[in-house]
Amino acid sequence: MLKILRHQTGEDTVEFRLSGRLQFKYVNELRGLIGKEQLKVALDLREVNLLDREAVDFLVACEREGVALENCSPYIREWISREAARRPFAPPGEVG
Repeated sequence: MLKILRHQTGEDTVEFRLSGRLQFKYVNELRGLIGKEQLKVALDLREVNLLDREAVDFLVACEREGVALENCSPYIREWISREAARRPFAPPGEVG
């Protein structure tokens, strides 16, 4: 299960606090929420305790599109960094 809380952190930034398991089945929902935002977006991953490869691919794409990934655990940050280094850049505007 993944819990998503939206919190506006400033005049121009919104943060989605994620808690639980970030898995493929939640990626489209999260992609939709990010796509609706007119403000800058940050994802707070402090309480994410499990993710799958598709979720990591999504996070790589988010980061490339300017979405800030905050409070990543070291293993999540390492996984994202490894996948980002392995994959070519996607065309602009194609988060996940």
